[in-house]
Amino acid sequence: MSESVVIVTGASSGIGKATALRLARNFSCVVLAARSGEQLEQVAAQVRALGAQALVVESDLGDPQAAETVVARTLSQFGRIDALVNVAGAVPGLDLFEMTDAQWDSGLALKFHGARRLTLRAWEALKSSKGAVVFISGTAAEAPKAASAAVGAINAAIEALAKAFADRGIADGVQVNSVSPGAVMTGRRMGMIEKLASARHLDLDAAKAAVLASSGIARFGEPEEIADLIAFAVSPAARWMTGTVLRMDGGEIKSI
Repeated sequence: MSESVVIVTGASSGIGKATALRLARNFSCVVLAARSGEQLEQVAAQVRALGAQALVVESDLGDPQAAETVVARTLSQFGRIDALVNVAGAVPGLDLFEMTDAQWDSGLALKFHGARRLTLRAWEALKSSKGAVVFISGTAAEAPKAASAAVGAINAAIEALAKAFADRGIADGVQVNSVSPGAVMTGRRMGMIEKLASARHLDLDAAKAAVLASSGIARFGEPEEIADLIAFAVSPAARWMTGTVLRMDGGEIKSI
């Protein structure tokens, strides 16, 4: 395998971790960025066990300086960037009428501005390598709900941002797409199910069934399934695909 470098944000858990491990099969070097250094070191050990090099960059991408740090350390260590996967960014699942300006700003700072700044900082290196970028949005972009208003609004903004980068990427030779997962069983999803179970006095199985019924799907997705889709999106097989939203949601979104 010739040297190739991918940055994965939010790599300490969930979809980000699954993506880092999946891409260790395709890239010789995997840069892991997230706020939890201890968890990142554990993922790094797994990446190395798969035969790839790993670089841990503990960073809060909500901090305006973090993108510069991630890119500078990547280029210092490996000298190139071939792909960037923007996973980081949990958005508060709060009611439209309850969210404060500070909570809106917090969600935007990490998921939207963090991904925007990191992609901008990495762009010149991606131009040089004719690389690929993936943004992670979510099905709430197409089906926003008042009970979790910021999730839908910020995911929709992410998809628009990805299309704007893709438009610039046509001239610059950088491929940009977004991946829109549905209800994936991550630690965060389990936390939401446990909260629902407590509020409705249900056992966990009943709470899971209620969430599936409300989403109109047969089962939850797995992080590894989303990681496989991301791996395709940054592979040579997908090279002519750019500016596209790739949805994997078990059939949740019924519209065309």
